[in-house]
Amino acid sequence: MGAEGVTAPRIVTVEDADDISQVGADLVADAIARNPAASLTAATGKSPMGLYSALAGRYRSGIFETNAVTVFQLDEYLCLTPGDRRSLLGWMRRSFLQPLGVSGDRVVPLPSDGDPREACAEFDQAVEARGSLDIAILGLGRNGHLGFNEPLSAAESPTRVVELSAVTLQDNARYWGSVADVPTRAVTMGMRHLLRARQVVLVVSGGVKRAIVHRALEGPVGPEVPASLLRTAEAEVTVIADRAAWGEG
Repeated sequence: MGAEGVTAPRIVTVEDADDISQVGADLVADAIARNPAASLTAATGKSPMGLYSALAGRYRSGIFETNAVTVFQLDEYLCLTPGDRRSLLGWMRRSFLQPLGVSGDRVVPLPSDGDPREACAEFDQAVEARGSLDIAILGLGRNGHLGFNEPLSAAESPTRVVELSAVTLQDNARYWGSVADVPTRAVTMGMRHLLRARQVVLVVSGGVKRAIVHRALEGPVGPEVPASLLRTAEAEVTVIADRAAWGEG
């Protein structure tokens, strides 16, 4: 831990997104093998998809088991109807839970309809009952968000409803067809839990992320760039970035 409670995450630079997937999968597979009852959260979005595919290969090879893990959902759009194609829980099922053989009773979902305030409080209690997350697999938003913790999210922010920023709406439009198709409100696991995780794996890919990854890891630490708060975490934080994102350095 450095001056004023700031520390430097371990930065692993690799050639491309395929290398991110392999390095990240090795880290996560090893962590679950060491702690088969691990509690974890896993981002959706483009960046970690290759990691999940590589991790599933390690699972099929018998490197680790998942029958005792608990997966807490990281974020979700609000006010979706059951079966909505935009559901991030559905995306997580397809890309992470099913390939890893994680059964539905090992998943703690976020609320996506009704009045979520009480459900968010219950979600926080469920995380805290485990002590903390063991593993958080995260992507980096172009504005520095983690999950849907948008800029100005405080370090102690709980699970809550948020309004999505214009940048996030624009970036997520590619998944759903247009900006108009992206829900403007969401619910996100709070920074509180991400910063208390025992191990954080942050994957960053592509030149579009170069400015924000350097700002997060080398600029001022504060809620203006939520990812910069990882430098205040006591966790083992590993940032895996390809050369397009990090630069040739």
